[in-house]
Formats: sequence, structure tokens, C-alpha cells
Amino acid sequence: MNEIDEKIHLLKLHPCSRGLDHEALREIAEAVELMRCQPGDTIHRANEPMTSVYLIIHGRLRLELVDIQGNVITQRFHSSGDQIGGLAAVLAEPTPMECIAEDPSTLLRMEYARGLELTKKFDVFRTNFTRLVADSVKRTIFNDRLPTRPRFVAFVHQSDETRIVSRKLFERLVELGETPGVLTDQSDAESIEGSRCCQMFGAGRDLSVDEVRKQVAQWLETGQVFADTKTTFDLSLASNTLEKCHLAFWCVTSQNWQASVKLLREIESLAPAWRDKICILWLLEPGEDAPLARELRDLAGRDLKVSFGSPVSNQGKVLFSGFERLLHLVRGVKIGVALGGGAARGMAHLGVLKALEQSGITVDMIAGTSAGAMTGTVYAAGLDADYAVECFVNDLRPSWFFRLLPRGDQWYLLHKYRMGRFDPMLRKYLKDLDLEQLAVPMHTVTLDLIEGKSVVRSGGDAVHGILESINLPVLSTPINRSGQALVDGGLINNIPADVLVAKGCNFVIAVSVTAKMESEFARNRPDTPASQMRSASTIQTILRSFQVQSTNINAIGVQPADFVIEPDVTGFELTGFTRTDELAAIGEQATTEAIPEIKNLLHRLDAELFPAFDG
Repeated sequence: MNEIDEKIHLLKLHPCSRGLDHEALREIAEAVELMRCQPGDTIHRANEPMTSVYLIIHGRLRLELVDIQGNVITQRFHSSGDQIGGLAAVLAEPTPMECIAEDPSTLLRMEYARGLELTKKFDVFRTNFTRLVADSVKRTIFNDRLPTRPRFVAFVHQSDETRIVSRKLFERLVELGETPGVLTDQSDAESIEGSRCCQMFGAGRDLSVDEVRKQVAQWLETGQVFADTKTTFDLSLASNTLEKCHLAFWCVTSQNWQASVKLLREIESLAPAWRDKICILWLLEPGEDAPLARELRDLAGRDLKVSFGSPVSNQGKVLFSGFERLLHLVRGVKIGVALGGGAARGMAHLGVLKALEQSGITVDMIAGTSAGAMTGTVYAAGLDADYAVECFVNDLRPSWFFRLLPRGDQWYLLHKYRMGRFDPMLRKYLKDLDLEQLAVPMHTVTLDLIEGKSVVRSGGDAVHGILESINLPVLSTPINRSGQALVDGGLINNIPADVLVAKGCNFVIAVSVTAKMESEFARNRPDTPASQMRSASTIQTILRSFQVQSTNINAIGVQPADFVIEPDVTGFELTGFTRTDELAAIGEQATTEAIPEIKNLLHRLDAELFPAFDG
């Protein structure tokens, strides 16, 4: 293939070429320069004029905005199908933007002046390019939270038993009105009605690179393209696929994951940055926990757990929603739920999560502070919400001795903290699971008193993540970890919606149990005469102080949330854990009432995946 033909084929892989005839493609191809970049290559240096537009065919670029001292203020990533320079080149003046290749990348560079001539000559090219620039502006305005569907997705199976996952996905996409194109290694693969299938390699029918390019370019005109293959290919083919794809699911089971470690290590040696594209997909049996498998997890940017069948005893539907989370990833959607602190009132979160689940809204990620960390982690581990409510009612019920004491619930809470009783209580349900093993990605928020900064736990012992986040000062001493002294995260970020946005969520539901605060403390009200006012206990004072602080700082973390649920739990004591069932019922009712509005907001995010609520 000569250079012009190669550039024509590459152009066909980019959205700017949609609808262009061969004559237009050839003229544009003659005007662009083909660039192949390695990780670390500089595409544009800060404070130099941007005179060209770059079309990203494969790979990923990192854009860094720098100040006059050269310090990075912020950074964004652009991947296949994007463009760089469409606005900056208009100014033709120095721009404080550094552009660097993050992955092995293929670009087409076009001088801005020549590109302007071509957009005037070819109306379709002008429309396509204007849409690309407009999308870039929208993403800047909305902080990159608009869904971006990966155009080329790979499924790599360690064994045939995981192919059920990709096949079900293709079927579901067809149901949603899509026309997925599937490149497979199966000669006897059953075609899925409404999809397009082509044997890419295997059984002596290997397609050439040019043939694959032509097929992919043709299919991308009307939908997403998927590669669906086992790990029996050679390393060069694996690396070529990973270079071209936007997202790769490496599919394993708890029995065969070790076999993937060697191949992934070899792939990472070629381009370490590719790990960000790779998601380990675990196909698990009902009731089965994903292995910790650190050797494998260290080679991938994330993981996803999928299971089919029916829940076992006390297991909820969380793990069985894994397939829906897969669909969300392929559609560019990520729904997060931020659960705030609020002592016993945070038990309302269990009802919120139950109502979302029953309404068919699948949660992709959870972040929690204090009580939100405890309820969120238990739910993310796969426990049925009603079962979790029952457990908390029983486990946090004061023993007979404390029930005989005045303010016994408060003394019992102090006893639980001082004697370290929360750890064994939680391990009955979470065992020694790490956060990485949970069915839903979970992030717990705590505060490090040494640096005075918020700490987000996304891995490590799940129980430790909870204990650090609920560790109320005075009731307990700081928990010391290597160079850190950790206490309740609600002191600095009570509703961590911002954590979820930073983790890539583009729709965030925040739950606040401290937004509504009654004007009453220790049974004293604003109109209580001084002679009749009651003295508050130390524990009451501490908890009320945290409640007042949380109410006033809620706006810090909750600000980027798309929707806020505020269950009215003002009638409950902050130590009233034995009323967890009542609190959960209030959370469930508040969420049920909010479901129509949430669904209509999600409809704007993806109209096919989330039908509008019709009452």
C-alpha cells in the first residue's frame, strides 16, 4: 500500500471522514502528514503558536495547561477520534498548552490554513470538523463528563467459557438499535441477527492488516467495532490490537487468571501506558469472590465483576448487575453514588441503594464518608440491603448492661470505639476482602491529621477503609498508618461527589443525611428557658458538633453532583443505630419519590439505555 492509500485508510477511521466520497478523501489525504508517535513524544510545546490541527487516529494524547512558571495547572486526555488544535490554531499565537503522546499514537497533521481551504471546498468535511470542535468545547464546559463511547473495543478471553459475556453484550447492543461489527477468531461463530461478523484470524484464514483496516473503517461508519478473541494469538497481534483499540476487556475466571499474567507482562513491556486501556473482566459464580490476584491487577487500570444466575443466601443483586456495568462502560456511561456521613442517620443510605437497585438504576461506583463508607462498602461487597439492615440492627443493639444505664446508647457507642469492636463486627460479613475485590468499585474517605488532607482509599483491606473513615476524634484515637494519622473523613469532605467525578463518573447522585438539621440539641429548643435547659453529655456534644460542621461543609464535596437525595431523618438520634430499619425505610421512600426525575436526567445522558420516565 502506498502512502496516500494508507492515509486514506487512516482517515476513514476518524469521524471527520464520515460521508466523504473518494475524491474528497484523496485530496484531504494529500494535505495531511502521517505521524507515528511513541509515549513521551512532544506534539506541541507550550508557549509556541499552534499552526496545525492533529487528528488522532490511534492512541492517546495528554494536554497540559501550564502557568508562566511552567507549572502544570491542569491536564486532560484526548484519544482516538478526537482532534487537537481546532480552536488554538485559529488564534495563531503562543498558547500555554503542552501536548504529549501518552500511548503509542498515530496522528494525521494538517496545516490550519490548508484545512480551512478544504472545509470550504467540502461541506461534509466542514460539518464533521465543526462537530468535533463543538464536542471539544462542550467537554471543556462540562468538565469532560459527557459520555464518550469507545469506538473500537477488544475482548480477550483466557478460555471459551467467558465468551458468553461478549456474546450477550453484542445481543444487547442490537436490542438497543446498534449495529456492532465483530472481528472474531471463531470460524464457527454463530452470527447475531442485527450485527456484522467477520473471522479476523484462526483456522488458516488470517486477514492481512490492510483487509482488517478496510473492514474496520467500513464498520465504523455506522457503529462500534469489537475484536473478540482468545489469548492464543502472537504478541505482535496482541500489541497491534491494543494500540488500535480504545478499551480492552481481558476476560478471566478465578481458576484461570494466572495464565494471563505472563502475556500481559510482555504487552506492558512494549508500552506500559496501555494498562490504562485494560479492564480485567472476572466471570464469577454466584456467591464467589474475585481473587485478590495482585499480579494481574497491577497490569490493568481497572476491573469488572460479572456473574449470571441467582443470588445465594444473603447475597444481593449487586454482583449480578455486573453485566449492566459492562454495558455502561461500552456506552461511555458511569453512574456514581456519593454517601455522606451522619452517624446513625447514615443508615438511611441502605434504603437509598435498595431503591436505586429496585428501580433498575445500576450503580457503577460508590464513594462514602464515615457512615456512608460503612454502608457503601457493605453494599458494594454484595450483601443484600435488607440483610445488611437486619445485621446492623442486631450488631449495634446495646447489650443489657448498657440498656440499664442512662444514655446507654451513647456509652455503648463509646465502648465499641474504645474496645475496637467495630473490626470483628464488620469482618463477619466482609471477611478479609480488599476493596479491589468488591463487586462495585468503592472509595472510602478519611482525613490524615499529619498532612491535613483528605485521603481516598480505593484499595487495601475493606474493613480498614471503613474503620479509618468512621474514626471519630475524642471517641477514639487516630489510626496510625505509615506516615498517616487517620480520623473521620467527614471533618473535611462529608459528601464525596467530587471524588466520583475525579474517578470518571459522568452522572453522580449524592445522598445527604445532614442537609436537614432540626433546631434541637439535648432536648433543648430555641424557645427553651435557661432555667429549664438540660445539660448535654460529652458524646452528644461531639456528635452534634460534627453534625453542624457537616451541614455547613456539605457544599464542598457535593457541588459537582447531578442530583441530591436528602432523606428527612431529623427525628432520629445520632446514636440510634437500633432504628436502622426505620432509617433505611425513610431513605428508600425518599429515593423512590426521586426516581422519575433521576431517570429523566439519565435519559439525557443516553436516550436508548435509559428510557424517559413515563409515569
